Amino acid sequence: MASNLVAIHFDERNQAQSGKAMVVAMSREICVHLYNEIIKLRPDWHSDDPEQGAIKIVMTGSASDKALLRPHIYSHQNKKRLEKRFKDENDPLRMVIVRDMWLTGFDAPCVHTLYVDKPMKGHNLMQAIARVNRVFKDKQGGLVVDYIGIGNELKSALKEYTASHGRGRPTVDVHEAYALLEEKLDVLRSLLHGYDYSDFLTASHKRLAGAANHVLGLKDGKKRFADTSLAMTKAFSLCGTLDEAQALREEVAFMQAVRVILTKRDITDKKRSDAERDMAIRQIIDSAVVSGEVVDVFAAVGLDKPNIGILDEAFLAEVRNLPEKNLAVELLERLLEGEIKSRFAGNVVQDRKFSEMLTNVIARYQNRAIETAQVIEELIAMAHKFKEAANRGEVLGLTEDEIRFYDALADNESAVRELNDETLKKIAHELTESLRKNVSIDWSVRESVRASLRLMVKRILRKYKYPPDKQEEAVTLVLKQAEALSEAWVG
Repeated sequence: MASNLVAIHFDERNQAQSGKAMVVAMSREICVHLYNEIIKLRPDWHSDDPEQGAIKIVMTGSASDKALLRPHIYSHQNKKRLEKRFKDENDPLRMVIVRDMWLTGFDAPCVHTLYVDKPMKGHNLMQAIARVNRVFKDKQGGLVVDYIGIGNELKSALKEYTASHGRGRPTVDVHEAYALLEEKLDVLRSLLHGYDYSDFLTASHKRLAGAANHVLGLKDGKKRFADTSLAMTKAFSLCGTLDEAQALREEVAFMQAVRVILTKRDITDKKRSDAERDMAIRQIIDSAVVSGEVVDVFAAVGLDKPNIGILDEAFLAEVRNLPEKNLAVELLERLLEGEIKSRFAGNVVQDRKFSEMLTNVIARYQNRAIETAQVIEELIAMAHKFKEAANRGEVLGLTEDEIRFYDALADNESAVRELNDETLKKIAHELTESLRKNVSIDWSVRESVRASLRLMVKRILRKYKYPPDKQEEAVTLVLKQAEALSEAWVG
């Protein structure tokens, strides 16, 4: 087994799909020699400390072993710690070299590559392959790199597998994965037909924005592109180390970046924790597509992130004038959706009202019932209504909690007609104070407490002559609002 091939291959493998690797060698001496050669190439992987380092040998041994082996003989306690480190996807231990240990009865789902340089057969071979085939997050499949020629043994082991009623297809050849990669990439190219992205390696963020805008203009374009690019990514993760796949690497990265722009919901989040975003950026490293903020839709359309919220008039004017109209709709939809969740998370009435309003507008747009320019105007008008609703507490002189109960009471049109603002404000104030004092952690599941609170709310409403025809609905809505606030109150 060539140490340089292992190191280079594993680096390339991790660019396609982050994970860990296990190397199986024929003897303990070979394990150590291989380790020494790898750390010559990657000295930063080595550490004498069992708690540090990116590569370790895990094998049996004793104090009487020859000097070559002794540095890699660990106590039982240290081996357990190494096992825990290797199973932790976030731990820097990325590769282990073994002879017999950890091949059976060991489960580390984040392992995605197995390098085999040792004869294995039957059940033991299937168990070893199972080490890399565990389902894990966005892991597309395990890869077995065969240095010794276990193909025939694998076929034999698979016969045993199917004879014992195993189901499904346990292995896929990397060349089959490459054929699938080509097929899916060709579908994506056809979806972008009519949009010239040939200069994506040297073009700015605008090329990504233009591609996303083009896809959004197609019928079901967003879903078709997202589904196909996900299948492309899965195929690439399995065959990405092939030379022919490497030749497509930058175009694959471009398609992934377009997909992230189309599908990433929280576009204002500056953290790079999203798995798809990380994958796209890993693919783009060392290419000239874009910088680290490639999938930030604001940068893609040439806008600065708004510092004072989405309702700034200058920012809305910029969005209105974007040439990428389809992407402008997507941008406004996501911004409004995010602001509804953050601003009105505890306001049952306003959350429902604006969510329904947004859903209705977008549904008409997707059904082509209204033109793109018109939907942009409707979304901007909604942003203005949103601003008014968000500032109503200050206008009415109510606290954040009080305005939530005020909205619950004012949801009844007959109450708004029969009672003036001052009365509704008094009811909201008294409800807030009374419920805050009486709500407990488990009130919503204890029927006796819930019944008591219901009676209390009814008494307050009757006290202020709240319209009886809608009183029951108001009580239900007030208690629902109290439930939304209870965690903050008792926390």
